[in-house]
Amino acid sequence: MLQCADQSIYTGYTVDLKKRLAAHNAGKASRYTRSRLPVALVYQEVCKSKSEAMQREAAIKKLTRAEKLKLIHSQDDSDKT
Repeated sequence: MLQCADQSIYTGYTVDLKKRLAAHNAGKASRYTRSRLPVALVYQEVCKSKSEAMQREAAIKKLTRAEKLKLIHSQDDSDKT
């Protein structure tokens, strides 16, 4: 998940995170993020397959903003341990 400059959250999947993040910040990856630059990576998960990644992306997109923020903060907390 990316946090945009307007504090909105963008969810997507990629096979090359560094390249995709650079493309977003260059305004070349998504119409949504293009007008909300810069973006910052705030959450990531690793999936075993493209299919699994797409299913997880769809599930995350259905979450409320509060649920997404909770997910983001749960990763922050696990990084500290």
